[in-house]
Amino acid sequence: MNSKESCRSELRIAIRQLSDRCLYTASKWAAEQLIGIEQDPANFTPSNTRFQWGSSSIRRRFRTNEITSTPIAGVSYVSTPVMEEDDAVDGDFYLLAKSYFDCREYRRAAHVLRDQTGKKSVFLRCYALYLAGEKRKEEEVIELEGPLGKSDSVNRELVSLERELSTLRKNGSIDPFGLYLYGLVLKEKGSENVARTVLVESVNSYPWNWNAWSELQSLCTTIDTLNSLNLNNHWMKDFFLASAYQEIRMHSESLAKYEYLQGTFGYSNYIQAQIAKAQYSLREFQQVETIFEELLRNDPYRVEDMDMYSNVLYANECSSALSYLAHRVFMTDKYRPESCCIIGNYYSLKGQHEKSVMYFRRALKLNKNYLSAWTLMGHEYIEMKNTPAAVDAYRRAIDINQCDYRAWYGLGQAYEMMGMPFYALHYFRKSVFLQPNDSRLWISMAHCYETDQLRMLEEAIKCYRRAANCNDREAIALHQLAKLHYELGRPEEAAFYYKKDLERMEAEEREGPNMVEALLYLATYYKTQKRFEEAEVYCTRLLDFTGPEKETAKSLLRGMRTTQSGFPSMDVEHFSP
Repeated sequence: MNSKESCRSELRIAIRQLSDRCLYTASKWAAEQLIGIEQDPANFTPSNTRFQWGSSSIRRRFRTNEITSTPIAGVSYVSTPVMEEDDAVDGDFYLLAKSYFDCREYRRAAHVLRDQTGKKSVFLRCYALYLAGEKRKEEEVIELEGPLGKSDSVNRELVSLERELSTLRKNGSIDPFGLYLYGLVLKEKGSENVARTVLVESVNSYPWNWNAWSELQSLCTTIDTLNSLNLNNHWMKDFFLASAYQEIRMHSESLAKYEYLQGTFGYSNYIQAQIAKAQYSLREFQQVETIFEELLRNDPYRVEDMDMYSNVLYANECSSALSYLAHRVFMTDKYRPESCCIIGNYYSLKGQHEKSVMYFRRALKLNKNYLSAWTLMGHEYIEMKNTPAAVDAYRRAIDINQCDYRAWYGLGQAYEMMGMPFYALHYFRKSVFLQPNDSRLWISMAHCYETDQLRMLEEAIKCYRRAANCNDREAIALHQLAKLHYELGRPEEAAFYYKKDLERMEAEEREGPNMVEALLYLATYYKTQKRFEEAEVYCTRLLDFTGPEKETAKSLLRGMRTTQSGFPSMDVEHFSP
C-alpha cells in the first residue's frame, strides 16, 4: 500500500472513531484532510470529486517542488495500530447517551453511562461532565458579570474528573481519548507540565485526534519546549510541527513543513489556509489575498479563517471586496464569531467605529475567548480616543494569549496617547520581541524614544534602522533617519539617508513634501561640499515644483554661479544669467 492509500485508510477509520466519541471538531479536521489527499488518477474523474485543482494558481505559486509522496526517502513513520472498539460491552446505553450528548443534554448523557465500565463509555461520560461544567461556567459568567466582564467562575467538574482520570491512568485502564481529556483537565487546572506529558502519551497512542495535538500545541510556547517532546514519528506529527512553528513565529520552517505535506495532501483547504496565515504574519498580503480568493471559490460557504482575509482587505482598503465578504458570511452564518469580526472590520473601514464595536462585542458574546475580537475592539477604542476601554480590551487579549503582538502593540499606542512614553516603550518592546520583522512596531518604538520626555535619539536611530531593514512599506524610516542625523549634526549620514529615501520615492513614483525636503537638503549639502554638478542636478529637479522650493533652488543656482565664477577652470556657461 502506498503512503497516500495508507493515510486515506487511517483517516477513514479515525473519522468514524472520533465522530462516535462526539469529538466533532477533530472528526471534521480529519475528514477535510481525507478529501485533501490527491486522488488516484485511475479512479479520478470530474464527477467524483468536489474540487478540481489540477491547474490551481495556489499550487503553482506556493509549491516550489512537486513532492510525489509522503514519506520521502530517508523518513520512516511508525505504524500506529488501530484501536479495538468495545461496542459489545455498552452498546445500547452508549447509543442513548450519544443521542442525548448530540442534543446538548450533557448531564443526562453522563447519567445514562453511570454504571458502564467500557473505556469508550467512560470517556463519553467524563467528556459529557466536562462540557456540562463548561456550560454552567459560561452561564455563571453571563449571570454574574455579563459576557464581557471578568469572572472567577470555574468548571466545578474539574476536581472530580481529575481524581477519576488520574486513578484510571495509574491503573492502566484509560484509553488515548481518556488521556486527551485528562490532559485537558490538567491544563484547565494549571498543571501544564503534567498536562504536556499526558497529551504526549495520548497522541503517541492515537495520533489522529487533532484536538489533542491542538491542546499540546497551546502548551508549547518555546522552541525548547517543542524540542523536548518525545513524539512518535507519525505523519500527523508533521501537521503538529507545522502549526506549532507558526505559533512560535518560525514562519519559514512552518511554510516548509506545509509545502512538504502538500506532497500527499495536495488539495487540503486546511493547509492552504495555514499557508495564508504564515504569509499574513510575514505581511505578504498580496499572496494571502490570492489564497483566500481561491479558497472561497472552492469552498464558498467557508467562514473559518475568513476573519484573517477581512484583516487583509481592511489593510489594503479594499472596501468593495470587504463589503462583499461581509455580506457573504452574514448570509452563510451571521452568528459565528468570525462573521461578526468581518462585519466589524467592514464598519471600521467605513469609519463607523461605534457600529464596529457593537459587532466585536457580539463576537465576544458568542466566544469570550475570541482573541481577534478583543484586539480589534481595542483598535476601535483607540480610534474613538477611549483609551481606558482600549487598555482593558488589549489586556483581555493578552490574558488569552500572551504571544499576541498586536495586543502588546495596542497597549503601547494607548499609553503613548496618554503621554506615558515609559510605559508605552515597555509594551512596544514586548511587541517587537514577538514580531521582530514588522517595521511598524520599530517605528512606533522609535517615536517613543523621540518624545520630549525621553529624547533618546541614538536609540531611535537604531529602531529606524531595524524598520528600514524590515521592508518599511510606509516609507517612514529612511526619512526619519535622515532628519535625526541632520539634527545630531551628521551631514554625511543625513545625505546618505536622504539619497536612499529619494531613490525609493523615485522607484515607487511618489512625490510630495518628503521628496522636496530630500532634494533641498542634497542640493545644499553638495553645494557645501563644492560638488557643484551634483548640486545642480538636484536644484534643476526642484525647478519643476511650484512654491518656495523653486525660489530656493534658483537662489542656490545663482550662489553656485557666483562661487564658480572665481574659478576660471569651471565651466559655467550653462548657467542662465
